[in-house]
Amino acid sequence: MTARPRVALIGSGQMGSLHARVLSQSPRVDFVTLVEQRKEVGEQVANRYGAAWAPEIGDLSGIDAVVIAAATEAHYDIARQVMELGKPLLVEKPLTPDYKQSVELVEESERRGLPLVCGFLERFNPAVLTARQIATDVVQVNAIRHSPFVPRIKTGVATDLLIHDIDLTIGFVGENPSVVKGSFGYFHGSSKKNHSEDSADATMSFPNGAIATISASRVSQRKVRQLSVLEVDRLIEIDLLRRDITIYRHVTDSLATAGVGYQQQTIIEIPTILQSQEPLAAQLDHFLNLLEAGAGSDAVAAERAAILPAHRAIDQAAESANA
Repeated sequence: MTARPRVALIGSGQMGSLHARVLSQSPRVDFVTLVEQRKEVGEQVANRYGAAWAPEIGDLSGIDAVVIAAATEAHYDIARQVMELGKPLLVEKPLTPDYKQSVELVEESERRGLPLVCGFLERFNPAVLTARQIATDVVQVNAIRHSPFVPRIKTGVATDLLIHDIDLTIGFVGENPSVVKGSFGYFHGSSKKNHSEDSADATMSFPNGAIATISASRVSQRKVRQLSVLEVDRLIEIDLLRRDITIYRHVTDSLATAGVGYQQQTIIEIPTILQSQEPLAAQLDHFLNLLEAGAGSDAVAAERAAILPAHRAIDQAAESANA
């Protein structure tokens, strides 16, 4: 591989355009090609960020790595094609909306010795990175990820939203869940027909006794991204939108001074966020680090192993919800 990997991006929608900007700004890569079937859109984005536009993937000759930011339903076919051409790849989450296909891609990447990253972008949220250094023995996680409806997203909220917080929960607890139960709601006219749920709640139990309750919805009138990480004697609240953390330690409680109501003493700590890099840029650097580490490295194997647990939990939640 060249000193600066030559990268191709597939897809120039909302996320694809963000990837294009980050790729063009990175001093570690050469953003060479943007693949987009829509000529006008593709040329516009490619010209803006100094890449060549192509309507099809082709043979990817001269390309060292690929970022896939196409529509979720196209991930499997595109990733298979890229793997057959022998290129390492970063795929926007979910890897695919179908668990069996996700397993197939992970196994294929291992068989071919190709680094593979799934775009669990919240892993690189500065508040999450800081909280991971603070949290120790996590016993419970509660998460809310609610948004207004976005017509362009054809898949349901389980693979679009819920999967983020399931992945974060698994990371904080340090184990894969042993039991996952889900409840799905279908509220828009086409949701049930298209099997694209508008709300998805999941509860998870872990072998070490930890539990989690996670809620995702696209029928909210405001965007909410909150994660509560509980230890026995400490609460770590993470606002993923504002990228800040508040830690609470309860001291004592009693009747209010006037004898009516409730009075509580709580120690509140607001830690400094230790990282400041844009999550998408941090994720790209992580991908490039894996390329430098080499296909046979422990880091590449660990990254591959960290892809499927959240996908499997989503599959289990869907099976439970649709039973």
